[in-house]
Amino acid sequence: MSNAPLSFVPYKALRWLLLCVAACGLPPAYAASLAPELLPRVQSATFEVVVPKPTADPLSYEKPLPLDLLPFQERNDKYFSIGTAFALGNNRYVTAAHVLDAALGGLYDAPALRDAAGHVYAIDQITKFSLGQDFAMFSLAQPPAQAGALEVDTRPALNQTVFAVGNALGTGVVVRDGLYTSNTPEEENGRWQWMRFSAAASPGNSGGPLLDQHGKVIGIVLMKSPNENLNYALPIGEVLKAPDHLAQIDKRFSYQANFLDAVQVGNFKQQFALPKSFADFSTTFQKLYDGFYDELLRGLLDKHADELFPHGAGSQRLLHASADMRGFPAWLRRDSAGNWALWSPAHDRKSLGDNGYVESGKAGNDVLLLHLRKPDTIQAAALYGDPKQYMDLLLKGWAFNRSVGTDKVRITSFGKPTRDSLYTDAYGRRWQVRVWPVAYSNVLVLSYSLPVPNGYVGMLELAHANSAHAALDEMQAQCDFVDVAYSGTLAQWKDYLAQTTLLPGNLAGIKLDIDYGHRFSYRSNRLELAYGPELLKIAPNSLLELGFSFVDAHGGKAGLEVGDIGVRAQADEPERINLSRHVAPAEHGGDRGDDWWNKLKQRQHPDDAVAYASKGETRIGSLWGHPADNAQLLYRATYSADGNVPQDAMKAKLDLLLKSVQVNEH
Repeated sequence: MSNAPLSFVPYKALRWLLLCVAACGLPPAYAASLAPELLPRVQSATFEVVVPKPTADPLSYEKPLPLDLLPFQERNDKYFSIGTAFALGNNRYVTAAHVLDAALGGLYDAPALRDAAGHVYAIDQITKFSLGQDFAMFSLAQPPAQAGALEVDTRPALNQTVFAVGNALGTGVVVRDGLYTSNTPEEENGRWQWMRFSAAASPGNSGGPLLDQHGKVIGIVLMKSPNENLNYALPIGEVLKAPDHLAQIDKRFSYQANFLDAVQVGNFKQQFALPKSFADFSTTFQKLYDGFYDELLRGLLDKHADELFPHGAGSQRLLHASADMRGFPAWLRRDSAGNWALWSPAHDRKSLGDNGYVESGKAGNDVLLLHLRKPDTIQAAALYGDPKQYMDLLLKGWAFNRSVGTDKVRITSFGKPTRDSLYTDAYGRRWQVRVWPVAYSNVLVLSYSLPVPNGYVGMLELAHANSAHAALDEMQAQCDFVDVAYSGTLAQWKDYLAQTTLLPGNLAGIKLDIDYGHRFSYRSNRLELAYGPELLKIAPNSLLELGFSFVDAHGGKAGLEVGDIGVRAQADEPERINLSRHVAPAEHGGDRGDDWWNKLKQRQHPDDAVAYASKGETRIGSLWGHPADNAQLLYRATYSADGNVPQDAMKAKLDLLLKSVQVNEH
């Protein structure tokens, strides 16, 4: 429970649900002072809301689950307890809307009611529903033979003793007392009054009755304050006067994407006819909910279209910046000055053996950025075509644990995904979209992964099952705001280029010719590079890196073009060549400013063809061709070698490099 209604919340704030599943029905025993003669009626009219535990588990674990660590009842119970409901008579039952939300559009089967004796009753029809006021009324397919019912009082007096009632995993009704202290207006526009009371409440009480001293229902227990013992209930009169046979959805939500600091606020306002079976209700509600978040995202993008990259003055620096050669993915984000820039989160690396590893880092709103460098023993086609193997490798470097009692057991495989499709982003890059269910917690693992020569880069997110659509939509939009260099050994590049259905559009015009020990060539419409072993070793484990620059394209779009080419003699050796493309600075300062650009055009150090020492290496660099004073485009060539190498030897290598280059643009 929280200080806001626990209703069908945005997918970025779903931890309450896991808390509810773990804690519902577990309030501690309390010495109730409700009159003993009233207890049988209260007990017979109060129920747990439960959902069946999944019977099949496709997940694999590092060891058998230590279920003996769980309490006997939890270990043997076939159901999860997710809240409380109570009877009003005439086959009318009431609970909180957010209690039913746990099963809407999710991985669990339909919720049901369970009484203190352990009998389970299937929900038949949803007959009333309000998302904003957080209640649902429904009937049962076969009500209890001895159905109890609670009387109601729609005009309770302030400062009277009240009792919060919750059912604890079928062990009987738990009653806790306090005072009905005050009323407070609903937060948005005061459409109704919340009741505030001091009786202890827990997630197990969600949807349970708030009783007066005569055992009459005065409200539905819904939420609590996090810092003080003041809890909230909806007056039962609001439920009774709500329209029959109607689901009302009227609630305000806010939305913020990872790539933009602006917030989009929208009112989820819909209604539809009832009664409906739970399955039909879930389908109808989920469709409306998914459509609402589609509109929020579209509204955010449309509202800020003029400032989203590549539009607006804040884009110019990045459109004129040099290529970024980082292998770990970076996000395009606006900085405090309003300029779009590249940002990568702190990340760690876990070895997979055979030169493989997983790098991962948390990046906003529960999204994990990652780089999977595949082990040398795994071929590209096998990895790209086998989503189970892909995720199994990730799980070796990304710890995903299942809590069982006091123990945490590592998950080693999610099995096969339930979705495996392709998405092509604005730059022509083809992302593999995969979804894995984690049934025991009613969440989905969502993956957008981009094949690169040495493995994958991508995004992972955990989302509650009924929020997967919204999460996947934002991840799809985020694809256009991800930058990464493509790196791999020449052998990996050969394997990668054979995967024609996965290659990005911005590599379509690039031709690589690799003849180990004899010749390497790279050709595009912008640049040609061809050399032999006299310049640099050409071997299967030579390393080729391509960095990409953002460029202006037609129709107000940005393109990604190769802006940096780096080749190492061997992946683990410093000897290398580099060709980088540089565009004149933007009017507002560009990459590093006019001063840097002028020094580059004038071949000032370190681009003066004079060797120099740097970090245990010797480097030498210069420009290709003879740039004019008004040049808007320059290509920079650099050769690096290990240790101290004489000037004449370095100059000879630089000359070979410059002769190996042909620039076809101006």
